[in-house]
Amino acid sequence: MNLSLVDRDRLISSNRTSPPTDIELAAIVRAFHAARILVIGDIILDRYVTGSVHRLSPEAPIPVLRPADNRCTLGGAANVALNIATLGGQAILVGVIGNDAAGDEVEHLVRTTQGVTSALIRIPGRPTTSKTRFMTGSHQLLRLDEETTAALDHAGLLAVMEAVEGNLDAADVIVLSDYAKGVLCDGVLDAILSRTTQAGRLVIADPKRPDFAAYRGATILTPNEHEVRVATRIEADHDSEADRAGRLALEATGGEAVLVTRSAKGLTLVCRDQHALHLPTRAREVADVSGAGDTLVAALSVALGAGAALAEAAMLANATAGISVGKPGTATVSRQELLDALHLDDLVQTDRKVANLEEAIEKVADWHRRGLKVGFANGCFDLIHPGHVRLLSEARGACDRLIVALNTDASVKRLKGPSRPLQNEMARATVMASMAPVDLVTLFDEDTPLEMIQALRPDVLVKGSDYTVDQVVGGDLVHAWGGKVVLVTLRPGHSTTSTIRRMTAPVE
Repeated sequence: MNLSLVDRDRLISSNRTSPPTDIELAAIVRAFHAARILVIGDIILDRYVTGSVHRLSPEAPIPVLRPADNRCTLGGAANVALNIATLGGQAILVGVIGNDAAGDEVEHLVRTTQGVTSALIRIPGRPTTSKTRFMTGSHQLLRLDEETTAALDHAGLLAVMEAVEGNLDAADVIVLSDYAKGVLCDGVLDAILSRTTQAGRLVIADPKRPDFAAYRGATILTPNEHEVRVATRIEADHDSEADRAGRLALEATGGEAVLVTRSAKGLTLVCRDQHALHLPTRAREVADVSGAGDTLVAALSVALGAGAALAEAAMLANATAGISVGKPGTATVSRQELLDALHLDDLVQTDRKVANLEEAIEKVADWHRRGLKVGFANGCFDLIHPGHVRLLSEARGACDRLIVALNTDASVKRLKGPSRPLQNEMARATVMASMAPVDLVTLFDEDTPLEMIQALRPDVLVKGSDYTVDQVVGGDLVHAWGGKVVLVTLRPGHSTTSTIRRMTAPVE
């Protein structure tokens, strides 16, 4: 075993009498930024050549592809690191690439991915593993694999172990991402597991070998249903069989847990000296399972690195994988997407809509990555009246997600006088967050929201028709980055000031 007694108790044991709620899991997700993960394994460059097919070749009965797009993404262990970074954790990536164009592309992608630190090793004469998929629509016509599965030589082994030694102390969790491309060969795997066992480190091994004994010394093994069937000769189709297969795998590794991923049937977590935990899938629809295993391992490692117990980490990994398989192709899942999924059952969860500027920037960046148009409205919103409701409704109609920025109490006093606001800023924020058209509420202390607009870069800026376009603060900025200003027609007779005047007028 490679954990101290205290660490084992934290990882495996729990005094809980009921499963954690999604709100409690969300608190762990918000700590993902503290997780530091060392990822070691086979680096793969995934290329996608997409285009249209209109005819068969006259030379042979094969389709002729006219390419329209060519893109590259990180695969294998590099995809695990990418998923860790997208979830908000920090990844250090150790792997091997060649002195070739594919290696250059991998290095570029890693270097430009925030949250991933490169510890890549160039080995002359060894090709970078790459898979090129030729696609038309969602259909794959052909896959071209350029690779070697030969084990690393002694010099390569020494280079990998030097990179591991140089980064081991910086990591909370180590992930071994084995794609059977020769990097985690016997010599490397034995050396890493011996070193991590000696150091008492938490190791997650995602296996490809049919003999799980090769991973002896790993803390957690994460085989899929096919891999555990090959290794144990037990069908894992039903819960009881998955439990039995997991326990055989546990004996082979001598570790603390085996997490069997069972596709549409969810996960089975088998821990030493405990009953198995069976988690049904959280996927609402399945578009593509490609890369879902990498996403699951990444979420598991980040959750453990953030301090979660194993059962909690498995639940978060299950939820993350459920989001991943709902996307086409190899897809990552952001921390915000995971938080949103955990709150799906909360019909009125207004507190999660209220965010500080840093949280708002992260959420807007996630919306933009998903291709959503973001709108922005601002004001004091001291007493909500029908004019506000109309403004918010029309604002939401002009965008996919709407942010409302509220003046702080100090800002309202400077603008409206010492008797305002009637409601403090948190009361106003809570009321605003309960409004159906509003997706996010944040506060600003300046007299104008210009700095917030610069930070969030909305696509649509919304104000009432009592302004002209050239009077709208930040309008020139939004126009400069391709957005637009929307002026909503206001109905007469609706304003907070007139409401207060009627409330305080003497009774005749």
